[in-house]
Amino acid sequence: MKQVLVIGSTVTDVIIHVDHLPKTGEDVHVIRQAMSLGGCAYNVSDMIRHFQVPYTLFSPIGTGVYGHFVRESLTEKGVRSPVPTPEQENGCCYCYVEASGERTFVCHRGAEYRFRPEWFEQLDTDAIDSAYICGLEIEEPTGIHIVRFLEEHPALQVYFAPGPRILVLSSEILSRIFALSPILHLNETEALEYTRKPSIEEAAHTLYEKTGNSVIITLGEQGAYCRTSDKAAFIPGIRAKQTDTIGAGDSHIGTVIARLKQGASMERAIADANQVAAAVVETSGALLSDKAFQALGI
Repeated sequence: MKQVLVIGSTVTDVIIHVDHLPKTGEDVHVIRQAMSLGGCAYNVSDMIRHFQVPYTLFSPIGTGVYGHFVRESLTEKGVRSPVPTPEQENGCCYCYVEASGERTFVCHRGAEYRFRPEWFEQLDTDAIDSAYICGLEIEEPTGIHIVRFLEEHPALQVYFAPGPRILVLSSEILSRIFALSPILHLNETEALEYTRKPSIEEAAHTLYEKTGNSVIITLGEQGAYCRTSDKAAFIPGIRAKQTDTIGAGDSHIGTVIARLKQGASMERAIADANQVAAAVVETSGALLSDKAFQALGI
């Protein structure tokens, strides 16, 4: 089986639990806090790892205290990125989790979001058949290097999870990515706001016309809606006791990628992804332990 190339950031998540976000001038007490590995690309790669699907995490790791934390944590897990160490500090992501489980991110972007074209020359492109990208890295001025690499390798199946950056990325960049016929993965709010359509069905149809490939729109505990070349369907979700929603979307697309690589149908892959995302929502932080994943029985 060929590898999935997971392109993007690995960051230090500083997870801060509060009762509610403060208003301007208000003081609030931190209930608890912790540091963990995060970043869209890392979260996706870790879910692919759970399914024992081969992958390469293509993620810059810079210097400074947060770069050190990322590098040491990846080493402990036996993960190595082929990207050389840039002479720039890593940033971090402050994840504020309210009592409701909803999360708000305040991100300091550093080396982890910036790419150089020569780095891609080190890749053995014969060993990969698919690639994951998200909107954060594409938004950076160096994101064009990622797009050009994918354009130079049109045989790769691209998975694009733009997140809310789909609303701010230039139409020129989005058109170039859509021309790669990616499998598109986004949530309900992102799909409706970007397409300006009144329904999920219409939004998915509009997006499908732009990419010519499957469109997956996640709907929280309601599940997901998928539009493919020959059908459209709602795939029901699983009710979960929400702890926080950090990493739910990343775990969902990571599962979809892994299960499709294993030969599952799109509907089966999304059903499994709904189950995994529900488990992540019930867990503090973005990642499932090996034990928690194995308990799912997928």
